[in-house]
Amino acid sequence: MTRQAVQQRFNAPHKRYSPETMTDDLHRAMAHVKQAAVQHRNNYIGTEHLLWGLTTEDNSATRLLQAAGVSPQAVHRSVGDRLSMGASQSAGRIAWTPYSRKAIAIAKTRSEHNSSDRIDCDDLLIGLAQLGRGVAGDVLTEAGFGPAALDATLTDTHSSLHD
Repeated sequence: MTRQAVQQRFNAPHKRYSPETMTDDLHRAMAHVKQAAVQHRNNYIGTEHLLWGLTTEDNSATRLLQAAGVSPQAVHRSVGDRLSMGASQSAGRIAWTPYSRKAIAIAKTRSEHNSSDRIDCDDLLIGLAQLGRGVAGDVLTEAGFGPAALDATLTDTHSSLHD
């Protein structure tokens, strides 16, 4: 088996994004991410799975959406409507799509920029919004959480998200 195949079969996009590099909230959200992929028999984790997981429970991502005037429940429903059933029989190890990998890389860079050693839910939500691609990018843009709304919201609310 090639090194690339081994990395693709691993649950995280790269070892530097292990549970130890995530807040407890993001770790819980990632359990929902994997659950969505498994339930839909998808052999990949796409941006839609990430956004689904982020909007399943109250966390810094849902609070950021609310601060921007966007309903986390509406985003969750919209993503759910777009999750499609796949044909994968074994979902024990699921590969991350390139867009998902890029979104978490943006999240990691953001958390480091904010002097944090752990990625939080709002970091990943911002990564998905800044990426602006994939199902998550479409859903967020349609909900009014595009780059301009994101910039305005971050200016006003960043300090209150991690209460």
